Amino acid sequence: MQTQAGDDLIRRIRAHSHDGDVVGPAANDLLSELYDGYPVGNLTELLHSGDDVAVRTATWLLSELGELAAPMMDEVPALLAHPFAQVRFYAVEVVLVNGDAPHGSTIARVMSLSTDYDTGVRWQVLGFLASATTDQLAAGAANLEPGPVKDMAEWLVRLDDEAPDPRAVLARLEGPDPTARLFAAAAAGRLSDEDTGLLEHAVNAEDEEIRAFAERWLSGSD
Repeated sequence: MQTQAGDDLIRRIRAHSHDGDVVGPAANDLLSELYDGYPVGNLTELLHSGDDVAVRTATWLLSELGELAAPMMDEVPALLAHPFAQVRFYAVEVVLVNGDAPHGSTIARVMSLSTDYDTGVRWQVLGFLASATTDQLAAGAANLEPGPVKDMAEWLVRLDDEAPDPRAVLARLEGPDPTARLFAAAAAGRLSDEDTGLLEHAVNAEDEEIRAFAERWLSGSD
């Protein structure tokens, strides 16, 4: 039975979370079970296991499930604060697909990760900021504490609602503040459907993160 298979796979992941060679195939099999109707709520056992690898595996599964992960959104704030960078990385994708106005505080947590120490997490947040809907950005900005990230988030929302000023984007792209540069790169990505000029400028940025993002976004592999 499907439930039996899913339960067995969760037990295997918990028992062998120290062994990546075992966890990988079991996680892939569990993903197939979840797509076939195995209850996504059963991933709570992994998320609350206290085992970092098991939590990482469950968060990866949620990131792969798209909208099927929506019932687990209450779990995501803790994942965004997890000490494992990979957990935070995968959790951002879950919010991009499933976060809406009632999840404003969770979206705000994602925006706050724009200052994360991990390059991969910041990269994921940059993709989130470039891809999120205006409603998602507005919900997150409204739930941020006053400060630089809130200022940048509100600026990004205004770009969607007002005629954008390319000079303001360029000034931030070339400025000294790494958070402002990240939000400006996201703005360049958001505006690229109408004009790729800002992204083309960002390809020559000194900031390697910004340069790599612009190259990838222009290639269409965002």
